[in-house]
Amino acid sequence: MLYPAIDEIKKKTDNKYTLAILTAKRARDIIDGKPLLMDGMEDENPVSTAAFEIDEDLLTYSREED
Repeated sequence: MLYPAIDEIKKKTDNKYTLAILTAKRARDIIDGKPLLMDGMEDENPVSTAAFEIDEDLLTYSREED
């Protein structure tokens, strides 16, 4: 089984589409050279690193009010 489990990190967002966008944007930032928010993740895939950061509440989002 993969860690973090998708069912667990999905609870940190309002829906799976938000999770996908949040993960993809953070993975792109990692690829572009932005610093990692967790130690020991240098050898991980950028998408996995982003998922770990979301799971550890190091990466969050907020929605703008209309």
